[in-house]
Amino acid sequence: MASAFGRPVVKPFNNFLAETLENGGKEPDAKDRIAMAVAGDDASSKKVLAELINDAGFDTVDAGNLSESWRHQPGTPAYCTELISEESKQALADGVREEAPVKRDEAIAGLSAIKPYPSHHDVVAFARALFEKNPKFG
Repeated sequence: MASAFGRPVVKPFNNFLAETLENGGKEPDAKDRIAMAVAGDDASSKKVLAELINDAGFDTVDAGNLSESWRHQPGTPAYCTELISEESKQALADGVREEAPVKRDEAIAGLSAIKPYPSHHDVVAFARALFEKNPKFG
């Protein structure tokens, strides 16, 4: 599906924290390499992005068509949780669209209550803990 701009629209990079992007990349063979969700309707554009994501040090998980991109929005198990590929696939599948706004608001309130401002580790641990099936963050 082409956008109003006459170009494909692909959605990567929204489910990571800036700290993750800056310091979370690892070599391709690392067993704990974090996966980034990518949604879009154009397979060739997703392939190009997968190469860029790999170069940045992350695995790619196909999150489906653009209409499924809500699965890696705030309030879902795949958002800011630094999961590896298999965990990320499960988190994308576990998302419940109707629950996402409630979980998003719960996360904002909970993180806002942490004083001093939560660290990167605190944010990831909190985001994972919102969802029972997500592995705990060590």
